[in-house]
Amino acid sequence: MAVYTQLSAEVLADLIAQYDVGELVSAKGIAEGVSNSNWLVETTGSEANGKRFILTMYERRIDISELPFFLDLLDHLAAQGCPVPRTIHDRSGASSRMLQGKAVALIEFLPGVSVDHPTPQQAHAVGRVLAEMHESAQDFPGTRANDLDPHASAHVLAECGDQALAAIDGALPAVVPIAQEVADAWPADLPTSIIHSDLFPDNVLMLGNTVSALIDFYFACNDAMAYDLAVTHAAWSFTGDGHTYRPEVGQALVEGYESVRKLSEEERAALPLLAQGATLRFVSSRAQDWIDTPADALVTKKDPMDFVRRLEFYRREGKDVFAA
Repeated sequence: MAVYTQLSAEVLADLIAQYDVGELVSAKGIAEGVSNSNWLVETTGSEANGKRFILTMYERRIDISELPFFLDLLDHLAAQGCPVPRTIHDRSGASSRMLQGKAVALIEFLPGVSVDHPTPQQAHAVGRVLAEMHESAQDFPGTRANDLDPHASAHVLAECGDQALAAIDGALPAVVPIAQEVADAWPADLPTSIIHSDLFPDNVLMLGNTVSALIDFYFACNDAMAYDLAVTHAAWSFTGDGHTYRPEVGQALVEGYESVRKLSEEERAALPLLAQGATLRFVSSRAQDWIDTPADALVTKKDPMDFVRRLEFYRREGKDVFAA
């Protein structure tokens, strides 16, 4: 999440008036993340829809023609009982609107906090809910290809160029051939579903040890379920800078997942490579953001080296980490 576009109080009030949620009381920009502009909105409320919402303006990395996929997915999963926010439809029944030439959507606000230092119990709960989400999405009729797969990561890093990568950190150019190596070895026949593909701790809200919401589904796509588990493992099982692996958290996450959906032998064997692909996805996107983000945007740049360290760990120790 981030704020690229500034909206006046009058514009926001006129927008909120298109929904059955009462009148605008306040709107606060949310600075976390890098892809879209977001506001926490409070209104006078309605019995059906409540008083607090997330307003998103879609800025980067999202093809607006794919927006119905993301928003319909939220509604599908919410109807299946998954802890995800539903889309608030406007008075005409539309799940999104255009504002100043950009698409916007109003999303249900769910309570909870993101954890910075997850416990094994919290990681177990996240793994369980991730597996439940995979199963609930099996009958979702929409489809979307993963446009941030390992081949895309390798391409992005190559396009950034060694000079630009070295300006971020001198170690980054060495990752480029590794990215191509991982892409060339990528498995193509693992069981699939709709995956979240970006389930960082800040995309999970918790109340104690209970998952109250999975949020930010704007990278969701059809892909291997084990890859989604690998992405989540890379996001949850390390200290933020990637220097230290937390085995009790990583193990609890996988155990939580398998308490709902058992991994096949092929999936288990592929996890070390899948985890490398997961880290490269974030190395490449963070490197690209570091180079491309406007200097005046209200965005906190994220260090790609945090995931280079994870990549190095999985290349050294991935087989032992994911051994059955």
